[in-house]
Amino acid sequence: MHYLERLIPLQHSPVAVAAALSATSECDHVAYEEPDQLSFAEDPLWDFAFSDAGEVARISEKLSEVDVAEWRAYGWAKFELAVTPRGGMPTDDALLRLMIPRREVRIRDGIARLRGVTEDDLHRLEERLIPLEPREPVGWHQMEPILNGDSTEGYKAVVAKGVEAIRAGVFDKVILSRVVEVPFEVDLARTYLAGRAGNTPARSFLLSLGGWEATGFSPEIVTRVTPSGEVTAQPLAGTRAFGADEQLNQRNREELYRDHKEVFEHAISVRLAAEELLTVCAPSSVTVDEFMNVRERGSVQHLASRLSGLLATGGSEWGAFAALFPAITASGIPKRAACDFIRRSEPARGLYSGAVLALGFDGELDAALVLRSVFRHGGRTWLRAGAGVVGESTPARELEETCEKLRSVSRYLVEHRPHDLAGHGRLEARHAEKA
Repeated sequence: MHYLERLIPLQHSPVAVAAALSATSECDHVAYEEPDQLSFAEDPLWDFAFSDAGEVARISEKLSEVDVAEWRAYGWAKFELAVTPRGGMPTDDALLRLMIPRREVRIRDGIARLRGVTEDDLHRLEERLIPLEPREPVGWHQMEPILNGDSTEGYKAVVAKGVEAIRAGVFDKVILSRVVEVPFEVDLARTYLAGRAGNTPARSFLLSLGGWEATGFSPEIVTRVTPSGEVTAQPLAGTRAFGADEQLNQRNREELYRDHKEVFEHAISVRLAAEELLTVCAPSSVTVDEFMNVRERGSVQHLASRLSGLLATGGSEWGAFAALFPAITASGIPKRAACDFIRRSEPARGLYSGAVLALGFDGELDAALVLRSVFRHGGRTWLRAGAGVVGESTPARELEETCEKLRSVSRYLVEHRPHDLAGHGRLEARHAEKA
């Protein structure tokens, strides 16, 4: 099977068009932004759900059965993919979900490349390339008091236990998170539009797939693997607030470099990332290309490094993903002991600190770390944020760090209003049917 294609000059913001495509979609879909393109995919032709961690080794085998030329797949992996033993999840609860779409749009350099199985698929996409109108977020004044609400004392207690375990030699670092419920219905497409304007993410996404809905502004990747076999990791660890006050931003930046706790946390993360790359890459190819720069990510700034290597002979993109997942900066060091502590101390994470994935028939894989996101599943909507805990951590500071990170999303939440769907007839009809 081959996709039909159509090239359309695009006069509008790719993010606004992706938001509109998502808002008017009546089926599973994923919008995924990379540095050089933004993709939108919907209506699975092929749909893969892996509910057992042991099954993940069969991903390449399953994808080899796909009879679509030059396919690209999109999906997500839950954090529990790395911490759940074989047979440890119910069979109807997927750990990893991938779909190859019937319809796809890839936007690059002002051109929308439409792909579909039929001419009608192309027409249905083209008629929806109308940007979604933004609206002023309303979440800021409603959410700010909640960020310091009921979950704070419990979180500080868990951090204190984490510090105690570190000082006892159980592990060196652990990332501990907390959940903040959102008390109103969120318009995810407009939240994506507002949040993307206010953030500077490494990747962004907007999805509804396998019963999960989410939008987020990922500060870093889990990994990227190119068709030629280059593997990249970009750990971020060490955090301070970032805002409109340039003098305060500079003071916080200087404090990041002086803070022994933050520098130590970052350095051990880089060390482990290098060790993980060495398990799948030719040893002589592994390098630290950037070390301890600062990256601004919405309401925070981070110490950031970049490492790379070339896949060893016989290596694969999935081997690289398995070696680097879950991200060091969302789990801990060593990973197994840190993940065991997380599993005992927190409710299941689901997509939080997992990955959103885009991968191609040619061996390319791009995996965004799912942080700075809003989630909807099972009738709930929530935010989640964590902080890296080491021996010098204090519960009060780690709590403050979670608030700093939550604001990357909470200030851009847009409340859902049905009348805002005017101009998108299909979406109006869909809501009328639900009513």
